[in-house]
Amino acid sequence: MARKCFISFKTEDFRYKNYIQNHLDVDMIDKSLNEAINSEDLDYILNKISKEYLADSTVTIHLIGQFSSESRGSYEQRFIKRELQASLYNGLGNTKSGILGIVLPEMYRAIYGDPYNCSYCGGTHNYVGINDTTTIKEFSANYYIQNSAGNKCSWGEDDRYCVLVKWEDFIVNPEFYIERAFEKRGLPISNKTKVRPQ
Repeated sequence: MARKCFISFKTEDFRYKNYIQNHLDVDMIDKSLNEAINSEDLDYILNKISKEYLADSTVTIHLIGQFSSESRGSYEQRFIKRELQASLYNGLGNTKSGILGIVLPEMYRAIYGDPYNCSYCGGTHNYVGINDTTTIKEFSANYYIQNSAGNKCSWGEDDRYCVLVKWEDFIVNPEFYIERAFEKRGLPISNKTKVRPQ
């Protein structure tokens, strides 16, 4: 079944958005913004995006590239931060969207590291660097949802709201990953998301 998807991206990553929209064989209803909103008023722009593009979308595809990290500054990331905030908000006139983070090829080395031995549990975990240097807090805080008990050394699929996938895997089977993000909306982890993480 086709899902209503909004693509959140930095201008520098437009070619990937364009590929999804125009070259990828994917069954989705595209709710993305394709032309800049003609205004200098930031509140007006964000309100329009929220009401006209995000309010009825069900999955937000967040492209994670070299220019989409928290460490680049809040002003620089104001649009993608607000797009994810609106996607995570569940209220009157807006339903929470699933969040699908697609790691672009130039970010593979920064995000995917080598397996390591855990001193806490004695097991082996795969390093996944989702933090302020690789993405925005709205994604990272909802990928690594903090455990209130504080006794976990790793996060399983049921402990994460956001879904993460490499670009090369996404383009082979896009509907699979879109559906995984969509399904998170109905799982218990969806009650632990943070719209505006600190």
